[in-house]
Amino acid sequence: MKAPMHFSLLKREKKYHGKIIDLTVDHLQYPSGTTTVREIIEHPGGAVILCLFDNSDILLIRQYRHPFAQDVIELPAGKLDAGEDPLICAQRELREETGFAARHWEKMTALYATPGFCNEVLHLFLARDLYHHKDGQALEEGEASIRVLRVPLGEAFAMIDRQEIVDGKTIAGIFLAARKIG
Repeated sequence: MKAPMHFSLLKREKKYHGKIIDLTVDHLQYPSGTTTVREIIEHPGGAVILCLFDNSDILLIRQYRHPFAQDVIELPAGKLDAGEDPLICAQRELREETGFAARHWEKMTALYATPGFCNEVLHLFLARDLYHHKDGQALEEGEASIRVLRVPLGEAFAMIDRQEIVDGKTIAGIFLAARKIG
């Protein structure tokens, strides 16, 4: 249920249209008469996959992330194409990034990645009954740094404790999957 807005939108400006994101600037007025500006990153959303093997190992990827100028350990994930079903995106990204596919898919949740300034919604899926896809990985040029890691779920928690896993969507996915499997 949406709460009523506590401001009036005075003006909306599209400042930037990019390949992945757009930037919108909203000029707002609160009931008190005070005005403010909100910068909003518009993003099409994404799908995130927690792959769970029968022995409770999970798949992670290590990937270079330019904003941090370092490798980041994450769950496989990818951006939704316009109008794309999040499950279709998850299935595509799992194969492309890891070379795996899954026979059983379950949506765990959707979450707002950074609601203070971005409208990105991430759809988290649990994938089970994994197998190597006949076509293998299909990395894009910018994904050449990806390395697939198979890690016991308990070790993933230790990696979070040691701050080796610091990616929010990955931490959320690991905790949600652990809760689901008991």
